[in-house]
Amino acid sequence: MKSPAHRNRDIERQPGYLKPEHCAPPPPRSSSDTMWFIRDGCGITCGIITWLLVFYAEFVVVFVMLLPAKNVVYSLFNGVLFNGLAFLALASHAKAMCTDPGAVPKGNATKEFIESLQLKPGQVVYKCPKCCSIKPDRAHHCSVCKRCIKKMDHHCPWVNNCVGENNQKYFVLFTMYIALISFHALILVAFHFFFCFEEDWSKCSGFSPPATVILLILLSFEGLLFLIFTAVMFGTQVHSICTDETGIEQLKKEERRWAKRSKWMNMKVVFGHPFSVAWLSPFATPDHGKADVYQYIV
Repeated sequence: MKSPAHRNRDIERQPGYLKPEHCAPPPPRSSSDTMWFIRDGCGITCGIITWLLVFYAEFVVVFVMLLPAKNVVYSLFNGVLFNGLAFLALASHAKAMCTDPGAVPKGNATKEFIESLQLKPGQVVYKCPKCCSIKPDRAHHCSVCKRCIKKMDHHCPWVNNCVGENNQKYFVLFTMYIALISFHALILVAFHFFFCFEEDWSKCSGFSPPATVILLILLSFEGLLFLIFTAVMFGTQVHSICTDETGIEQLKKEERRWAKRSKWMNMKVVFGHPFSVAWLSPFATPDHGKADVYQYIV
């Protein structure tokens, strides 16, 4: 029995499926199209919540735990570290959200464009009936973005975007930095509780003891929840990169039709050639190198 993915591919191979005469030429790009942003209410709400939760952690860490601390070195070191990681986390989130994940040009399944691909005899061309696009290998349609995305892993509402070929690095960095600040916040809360139990609670914070305890408990709950969530997501993404198989491909159990590379080469394809400290920077655009695995370029 064939899988759904194989049945869909068989349908796409049938004569007349492409029907290029039904597709209008793609609209010309304007200056307003240069910035990628998905207008999805749920995704925008989740993105705002993400930033607010980071700002809450910043508030508790800085104003409840670090500023009242007597040890200036302790406060300065942890303040710089936490704020630096939080800045990188938010920068990674913004890049993952506002970077085109690898959208295939919409409406390019025209007769003229198909002819321009100069396909070899017997070569199969796939068309997305939803956005009227010619799909390269490993591209999938996203119902939220309403586009076909190259190497689409999944659509993440927390970054209000798909995770695909062009923004996977930023998504991985976002999960990593959120996990790090969550872990750091939990350590700071543990130290704060330990020291405040030995001293007068009124000297441990500028807030009243009940308010301080409530703020710390909420931060602990937030930190533990997001540490588990982002650490699991980070591990899943790294495994997906090393095996060079996206989440959708794993879910659909699609047949592997692309060249196999080493795990280290797969990491360099996502984070950039060659290995450098730029791998950890959300401001460095990765050079994918000669990693074109598509039968045709669209």
